[in-house]
Amino acid sequence: MKGVALGFLVGAAVVFLLASWAEAAGWPEWVGYVKAAAEAGMVGALADWFAVTALFRYPLGIKIPHTAIIPTRKQQLGDSLGEFVGTHFLAPDVVREKVRSADVAKSLGGWLARQENAERVTSELANVLRGAVTVLRDEDVQAVMEQAVAKRIIEKEWGPPLGAILGQVVIDGAHHKLVDLVCDRSYVWVRDNHDTVLRVVSDRAPTWSPKFVDGLVADKVYGEVLSFAWAVKVDVNHPMRLALDRFLSEFATDLREDPETIRRAEQVKQQVIEHPDVQKLIGAAWATGKEMLLTATEDPSSELRQRVRQGLCRLGERLASGDALATKVDVWIEDAAAHVVTNYSSELTTLITDTVARWDPQETSRRVELQVGRDLQFIRINGTVVGALAGLAIHTVAELFF
Repeated sequence: MKGVALGFLVGAAVVFLLASWAEAAGWPEWVGYVKAAAEAGMVGALADWFAVTALFRYPLGIKIPHTAIIPTRKQQLGDSLGEFVGTHFLAPDVVREKVRSADVAKSLGGWLARQENAERVTSELANVLRGAVTVLRDEDVQAVMEQAVAKRIIEKEWGPPLGAILGQVVIDGAHHKLVDLVCDRSYVWVRDNHDTVLRVVSDRAPTWSPKFVDGLVADKVYGEVLSFAWAVKVDVNHPMRLALDRFLSEFATDLREDPETIRRAEQVKQQVIEHPDVQKLIGAAWATGKEMLLTATEDPSSELRQRVRQGLCRLGERLASGDALATKVDVWIEDAAAHVVTNYSSELTTLITDTVARWDPQETSRRVELQVGRDLQFIRINGTVVGALAGLAIHTVAELFF
């Protein structure tokens, strides 16, 4: 395009020279009109060449003021471009409108509802989780667990919450199955340990008591114990069971309200926490959890990944249906985008200004010229044509009226 524009200038110069020779040789008056048009065309071409060239470099290498604008004012141009983008493109209202028109929640939901996409997201989440778990140092995580979890549990009183749980269990009757199991096991043990019961009774008998009397007493005691165990087993309203209910209810109340019981519960708690096996269990909790997580994330058919995949599909279906959740998600995304551009627009526009600042001035000029230079060369061509027409018009007016 530079060659074409130069060709117009050279053409105007050739026509001007030929017209000047013809006029001197006595050609008709119309030669003057051609000469005036060619002369004005040259002036227009040279003026627009200067204007276009002054944007990118010094014309003919001469450092004329206010030329080579792009290389010399590169930083100001970058700052102005960044400010323009920040003002007109990163405005909260503009961003909100763009996000709203994109209907992000519905589009995301439709994509996520497809099984293969949900599986892809699940796989990526598994990779992220696996990487995070692998990077974490075991001793650091254990220290955090001991400080953030175990310490908080130890600092809390156990009595009142345990009393509240036990009281609710008694009210709901959820302990009855455990009581049934204990009664069943007690009866079976008494039934199957006749010799043990006899030996215990005989061992407690006086030394002067005859052996046959000890045996009779032991048999009698065994029968009574067995009958008692059977009665407790089969009668849900047995006084022993009712007494146990009252005991548990009173014990739950004491755990909640009695200072002495609460204090003793704290002592038991401290003994449990300080037990070596419990300390080992706390220390090994992370190692066990880590192994479980790694195994679950590596196996595509694991329960964890299946549940995550199903949850993502359900989430995608809800978002695609455009229900209240989709509306909320759209509002959240709008608010998040508006928050980012409101608080960090300067950091975003810095990407433009810093990038331009790193460019070499001459390289910047060359890049811009390659992008818009073709259209700028048309300015030179148009300058030649318009200049020639203007020169012809001026010469015509001069000949007609002067």
